[in-house]
Amino acid sequence: MGCYLYMQELYRRKQSDLLRFLLRVRCWQFRQLSSIHRATRPTRPDKARMLGYKAKQGYCIYRVRVKRGGRKRPVPKGITYGKPSGQGVEQLKWQRSLRSKAEERAGRKCGGLRVLNSYWVCQDATYKYFEIIMVDPAHKAIRRDPRINWICKAVHKHRELRGLTAAGRQNRGTGKGHLFNTTKGSGRHATWKRNNFLKLRRYR
Repeated sequence: MGCYLYMQELYRRKQSDLLRFLLRVRCWQFRQLSSIHRATRPTRPDKARMLGYKAKQGYCIYRVRVKRGGRKRPVPKGITYGKPSGQGVEQLKWQRSLRSKAEERAGRKCGGLRVLNSYWVCQDATYKYFEIIMVDPAHKAIRRDPRINWICKAVHKHRELRGLTAAGRQNRGTGKGHLFNTTKGSGRHATWKRNNFLKLRRYR
């Protein structure tokens, strides 16, 4: 077994004494830093490499801290205005994961970089910490590499804001087969629109 396999096995046993101590210390360390900061190297190199990271020019890691819990409706003094069905403020759940939220924040912070992927690092009672793999589309080492230069195309600008990363796709509920009939093609809204509207083309 290589060292990455050992690391993988370690992370599968998060309640072991070693991991519990390590994660507690890491949480303390990350709490002292700003909510979005660049990491010198991935905390979990095995996971980062699985998700496409390479230790070469053009790749970098950003660590993001996201507050845990549901999403409170941002209304002043809890006054929502409107029908009683829409008057909830507290017990609302955000429809996307905290990981996709972390990707979005990193993507907004570094507008010139592209979000490749992300993974969980640690968590405490208040925050979850994620590491985001970012790629510089203007760097020659990236543009000349046929394995990654697809990300340099303009259609991949801010993929994290459009639900095109792995975390974003999970939350969109897209997939293949009869279980995903409601989201086939593009997404839930596009499928509903396609099925419910009459299209009369000019030349038909």
